[in-house]
Amino acid sequence: MKRLIEKGLMFGNLMHVDTPVLVERYNRALRHLTGKSTALAEFHIDISGYSPEIGDELADHYYLNHGGVNRQFILLSTEQRHCPLLNAEFSTSRDILRRFIDTNERQLFALTGTDAVAGELENSVLEVSSPEQLFDTRRIVVEADTTGGTIAHSARLESLIERFLSEQDAWFDGALIAEMVETAKLTGDISRNPVRLQHAEFEQKNFWTSHFGGLYLFTDVQHSALIASGEKPRGRLPVDRVLSFEDRKGIARFLEDNQLAEPIVKARGANEVVILRQKMDFILAATLAHRGVALDHLSRSDMRRLAPRHTEHLPKEYEGLAAMARWAETRGARPRIGMEHPSYFYLLRATNTPDRDLVNMLLAELSPLDFRQLFICHKHEFYRRYRSWSESKRAYVTNMLSREYAMDKAGARALLFGDGPDMHGAIEEPKAEARDAISGPNAGGETLLA
Repeated sequence: MKRLIEKGLMFGNLMHVDTPVLVERYNRALRHLTGKSTALAEFHIDISGYSPEIGDELADHYYLNHGGVNRQFILLSTEQRHCPLLNAEFSTSRDILRRFIDTNERQLFALTGTDAVAGELENSVLEVSSPEQLFDTRRIVVEADTTGGTIAHSARLESLIERFLSEQDAWFDGALIAEMVETAKLTGDISRNPVRLQHAEFEQKNFWTSHFGGLYLFTDVQHSALIASGEKPRGRLPVDRVLSFEDRKGIARFLEDNQLAEPIVKARGANEVVILRQKMDFILAATLAHRGVALDHLSRSDMRRLAPRHTEHLPKEYEGLAAMARWAETRGARPRIGMEHPSYFYLLRATNTPDRDLVNMLLAELSPLDFRQLFICHKHEFYRRYRSWSESKRAYVTNMLSREYAMDKAGARALLFGDGPDMHGAIEEPKAEARDAISGPNAGGETLLA
């Protein structure tokens, strides 16, 4: 993984904690949450305050995420909202933390000026020992305070002030006035600078979790489903369908029934055909690397010239992408690619809904030879697969991602996935043309991608 780290493709955009003041604040929060501390003089943290270096030091990379639920966090600065979330067990956790920071930016900026803010993403379960318990994790409450208890003291002071204003003869209650004075020393003037965090409750209805080998749970759609990357969970679950990756047709129908995915290329001559050509290049690179071809100094043109020599070794995913690209670029026959064809999910992307990122994550795992989409949408799976690749493929992938994707991330995402929806606004209806791009069932009862 060293190559990924050196290229900024792993542990990138972390916040550097390198001053004695910040290290001491972090340690106060760490002891408050876990009873542990670090002896490191500097380290890096993600949006939740997790540090890979401290994880190595403690021999526990889940020191803020015990059991994979109720993730704890440490905020030293509101700038952490720009950081990634490492070791994510739920796809919604980073978005919840970022929205919490954005909503309370002014308050958190003031609080982290003098102390660390420590907290937890709490749900109604303490552990997830069965898939059924995932349906009890829909409501997430963010509990947070400084290590000195500033918010709790502020709430206490507000209560005391309310008593003082409402009770008769409160002016003569020396004990009440003394407690107000002492508490105010801890909080400051809350009439001018109220210390209260807002929007601390969130719902996660559609999400991915790494538990049980990886599960995608869709409950907030017309036709609900649980989709397993590995073995399909047993038992009765409160969804319409329980699917595994082996049931490709079932997953394709689920996406179609809920209008969650659309073809990348919807018309002949569309500009999106460049995406198909890039996917073909990635598959070609994987094939050449597997055949022992050194990719270090090969350009895409060089690789394409080598393609005819390895035709019999190119997988069916390549064939399907090539057929669709030919149709989009020429007057060739329109390909009829069924749901069970290996290239089917390579030819799709998510429609413009609030679940776009989750659906693209699912599609990335269903089309793993497209390493760029896997890296963008599902880093957990990308890093897992990277460990098994040849040195030649690792070098090619890291060079390509650092050279072409990292230089213009926003542009690459716009090309691949289109304009994203307002994730905090109203749900937008998918465009009619996206639905029309998928033909109806043929005589054999199988939907075809056109």
